[in-house]
Amino acid sequence: IGPEPTVGASLKSGADVVTFSGDKLLGGPQAGIILGKKALMEKIRRNPLARAVRIDKLTLAALEAVLRIYRDEPEGAVKKIPVLSMLTAAPADLKRRAQKLAEMIRKEGGDRASVSVQPEQSQAGGGALPLGNLPTWAASVLPADVSVSRVEALLRENDPPVIARVKEGCVLFDPRTLRDADFPDVARAVGRALGKTAAEAGK
Repeated sequence: IGPEPTVGASLKSGADVVTFSGDKLLGGPQAGIILGKKALMEKIRRNPLARAVRIDKLTLAALEAVLRIYRDEPEGAVKKIPVLSMLTAAPADLKRRAQKLAEMIRKEGGDRASVSVQPEQSQAGGGALPLGNLPTWAASVLPADVSVSRVEALLRENDPPVIARVKEGCVLFDPRTLRDADFPDVARAVGRALGKTAAEAGK
């Protein structure tokens, strides 16, 4: 997924201190992690600020559970840690899932939109991979006679909110960041948004 150096590689290359997030690409709870040479770690541990930013016990337990997966089941980590599963999803599988989602949206949206499946690019984002592209497939919704920005706004107001991407007048849904169990909720949310915009336009 890109040339980003691993924590281990950074330490082996001679870095005195390496900092990284416990969430994001690691896939654990939100936390900041500092690794490095023992003498420097001791200085950091004794710093008065260390107490103020100390991790709580529940977060520590969650982080430990994730790190144990990496240590004990390195081959299974991709399946067990959601962010890794998303990042390593095969394009062919994403296309199949995008087609499934598109069909569900068609049933909910009726003739109020044109729904298709198209190749796209995912971005992991964040500090580690801000511009790294991953090939994907997306369900694309082109609203008929209504504003795409209004459809997007209604999706954000949905309960729960549905965050989509707008490109070239279409609303895009990337299955990379969705579970199959989410598809019905997303399709219904799109149907409601299209229905409301159609009603507004009729007024």
